[in-house]
Amino acid sequence: MRVKELHPLCCITLESPHALDDNKPPPEPVTNLTRSRSLPATSLTGGSNRRSLASAGSVAGILYKWTNFSKGWRSRYFLLRDGILSYSKIRRPENLNLLSSSDDVRLIGNISADRLSRMDSCSGRRKQEKSVGIVHLKVSSFRESKSDDRKFYIFTATKTLHLRTDSISDRAAWLQALASAKCIFPLRSLNGDFSFTSPKDLSISTERLKKRLQEAGMNENLVKDCEQIMLSEFSEMHGQIKLLHEERTNLFDALRQLEEANLEAGASGIHSSLGRGKYSECSTTASSDDKQEFEDVSEEDEPSFHDTKEYFNEPNVGSGSNLSNNSGYADIKRRTKLPDPAEKEKAVSLWSMIKDNVGKDLTRVCLPVYFNEPISSLQKCFEDLEYSYLLDRAYEHGKSGNGLLRALNVAAFAVSGYASTEGRHCKPFNPLLGETYEADFPEKGIRFFSEKVSHHPTVIANHCEGKGWKFWGDTNLRSKFWGRSIQVEPVGVLTLEFDDGEVFQWSKVTSTIYNIILGKLYCDHHGVMQIRGNRQHSCTLKFKEQSILERNPHQVNGFVEDVAGQKAATVFGKWDDSLYYVAGDGVSKTKVSDPASNASLLWRRTKPPLNVTRYNLTSFAITLNELTPGLKEMLPPTDSRLRPDQRHLENGEYEKANLEKQRLERRQRMSRQLQESGWRPRWFEKQGENETFKYTGGYWEARGHRKWDDCPNIFGEFTEEQLADSA
Repeated sequence: MRVKELHPLCCITLESPHALDDNKPPPEPVTNLTRSRSLPATSLTGGSNRRSLASAGSVAGILYKWTNFSKGWRSRYFLLRDGILSYSKIRRPENLNLLSSSDDVRLIGNISADRLSRMDSCSGRRKQEKSVGIVHLKVSSFRESKSDDRKFYIFTATKTLHLRTDSISDRAAWLQALASAKCIFPLRSLNGDFSFTSPKDLSISTERLKKRLQEAGMNENLVKDCEQIMLSEFSEMHGQIKLLHEERTNLFDALRQLEEANLEAGASGIHSSLGRGKYSECSTTASSDDKQEFEDVSEEDEPSFHDTKEYFNEPNVGSGSNLSNNSGYADIKRRTKLPDPAEKEKAVSLWSMIKDNVGKDLTRVCLPVYFNEPISSLQKCFEDLEYSYLLDRAYEHGKSGNGLLRALNVAAFAVSGYASTEGRHCKPFNPLLGETYEADFPEKGIRFFSEKVSHHPTVIANHCEGKGWKFWGDTNLRSKFWGRSIQVEPVGVLTLEFDDGEVFQWSKVTSTIYNIILGKLYCDHHGVMQIRGNRQHSCTLKFKEQSILERNPHQVNGFVEDVAGQKAATVFGKWDDSLYYVAGDGVSKTKVSDPASNASLLWRRTKPPLNVTRYNLTSFAITLNELTPGLKEMLPPTDSRLRPDQRHLENGEYEKANLEKQRLERRQRMSRQLQESGWRPRWFEKQGENETFKYTGGYWEARGHRKWDDCPNIFGEFTEEQLADSA
């Protein structure tokens, strides 16, 4: 069957080349429309066979989609057709005309015939819903949840969809449908598969028309008028074809760019972790999170993305961190995961707990244990030493006479301490007055010790010794809750001293946790960090504050200058990922992905642990509260590892943890009176009124003799009389 359009001149028939029947040759047309290339319409979708397969594989149903904290899981109507998954909002499925009677769509889920009839009956009274989301399976991937047998995920180039079904069988049906549809529309190159005729290749001839009109006896003026009318009609049609061509070209250019981006990502191994699911043969890529989506992924479900494409050779970090081979220490096997929780955690409203504390110091707000992570602030101070090999490297550079590289590695160490804060939204335990923490890590060549030396204000002092250097300081965290965010301003000076006498000092920048009540929680660090050296070099680092529309957050830029004020090196990177430098007064916004940038890697964050918990602890942080064999007998009764509420929380014993936390908070009220009555820290002493607390020595010697006579059991029982006396 040939489709014809009647031209106003009646004697002209425009034939659509896409509507020609291949089995019947067309008769000679009056108008000679020519094209350089032609493409049957069926080839645009892969032929009639593919179209029939796609129709047969079309499925529909109602799924629950995670939206945000305020709305939670909401029902959406999903339709899978022709390799495209679309979804729309529904208030009640009964009130939505989902399908027409002519649609050949297989339904998944509890949608009965009566329910469909009620939908059809309402179609005339209700305006049909518009799609609010479209997912092209060609450039997407999916996999099932490993912790919830009704949940699965779909990863696109801009977001992650968290979906849930009513039953296990429904999830299996949806995953099978997605796999089948993706196999029908496999990922393939777009180059050469789609060819559209360019409008400039279209032409028209009026010679036959003029000849026919002249044979009919028309005068020359009338022939020219007819010719002009025909050329005008063709010009209008040519403009419409040009617009259609541009729209299709733009569409397929966008699809080609998406495909190329995903193929490049797949080749570089960025999203390699998605190939572990049951239907991984049809998975191609995953993506970053959507700002409107809550990443509600369990510890087993969290996909890990690692960039394996490196342009710079990373220095051997083992030279500084694996010191046990040369120090005579035996390798210590440390744990790689927290204990499995003994109880199921209960949901608690944060807003109901702290809505009356807006503007107050958060360290003095009593929160349930559910908002804590199983480490104390004393232990969190030790997390700054995770990349202590940078200080070992700095010591060696200075020893060989390279003061610039020493300063650069000190700057990298100052930035690296923030890497562990990414994704850490729980509050560490506030130590009791006199509480201590020790960390003896011979495999890293360091020994660390910290003590809470003041209750009001809360001050924590720490001291660490490494190979050729000492690091100490005290920190007073002033935190405020402002309704939507928590702002933490560290007060105190950190000091690093090398054995050759060179000293560097700096203070930490401001940290803020946003979206406390609604939205996705995230942490940001912002401000200027001045690292002051007493010899040749100092460093200035600027932590850029993240804006709402920031596409490249967590940026750090700065420079190292000599005593004359001349820039010796430029530093740039991200505090949660890596730090680079360029010698001289380079450009701070140099792209590290550019091989010609001449940037050198100073530091890179270690990969996240395989056993991710809801606390998002790093592999290093997981080891901090561990009681290795024989350690408990050597610890003083003030060590954080012996704190009962913290230990119960780590074990997932939430009820016991809450009870112990309330008991210890009552004891905490005694601290102020103790401090006012002349209490003094056991292991630290303040050098002056405005000076830093400094380690007085003797702890490790007492530990060797296990002599803790002057260390009270601060976690033990106490009488009500003691509490009343302290009131």
